Amino acid sequence: MINILIIEDEQPNAERLKRLVLAIKPQAVILDVLDTVAGSVDWLKSNPVPDLILMDIRLADGISFEIFNQVEVKSPIIFTTAYDEYAVRAFKFNSVDYLLKPIEQEELAAALEKVGQRAENVSAMITDRLQGVIDALENKKIRTRFLIPHKDGYKILAANDVSFFHSEHKVTYAHLSNGKNEVVPQNLEELEEQLDPTFFFRLNRQYIVNVNAIDKVYNHFNSKLKVTFRHYALYEAFVSRERAPLFKAWLDQ
Repeated sequence: MINILIIEDEQPNAERLKRLVLAIKPQAVILDVLDTVAGSVDWLKSNPVPDLILMDIRLADGISFEIFNQVEVKSPIIFTTAYDEYAVRAFKFNSVDYLLKPIEQEELAAALEKVGQRAENVSAMITDRLQGVIDALENKKIRTRFLIPHKDGYKILAANDVSFFHSEHKVTYAHLSNGKNEVVPQNLEELEEQLDPTFFFRLNRQYIVNVNAIDKVYNHFNSKLKVTFRHYALYEAFVSRERAPLFKAWLDQ
């Protein structure tokens, strides 16, 4: 019998994980399904150590790596998410594997098999898997420009000319360093995956900011942060208490 904790903020994905796990290991016990950093920290502090954690990286209130800053996690972990800027960091923790969504049963079965193997063998397989992740990241296409409709044709918008992206009423605006703005067809979720994470950061549900456009960062109540933008005095964005440590770490690199 293996006791498994699932940390996943999208209910359909969580239900699919449960079905796949029980199809592979009918004797497994799903201890709980959690969807937030805060809830996961509370659970891990007050419950026995699971045999395994299936952990999504992006949760409802932040990035799951924040869990490790607040509680010691002794369980082996299988991270579940898409290849993105967080992939390599996943292997700094007790990672057995890193699975790309949508997760296939065969891949999950192989990852679960690793949990029961000897530590030195697991370590070697993690190294192999990590190299695959690094290769994928190196080959990832970063968006550097946009093709924007203009009059009776098109014009090109360079990504590094964007100070910040702002979503309002399901429309995404690219606010430029010259004070103008353009509408882009992508939503913030798509842009978050496509833009260079060295320069762009998702502040909250409405804003993605270019590091070069940040004017000042202020401490705000309840451990939040307030961000103001150069050339855009009427705009400000807030970073939640949960995302604030990740934002500060991104700024300080």
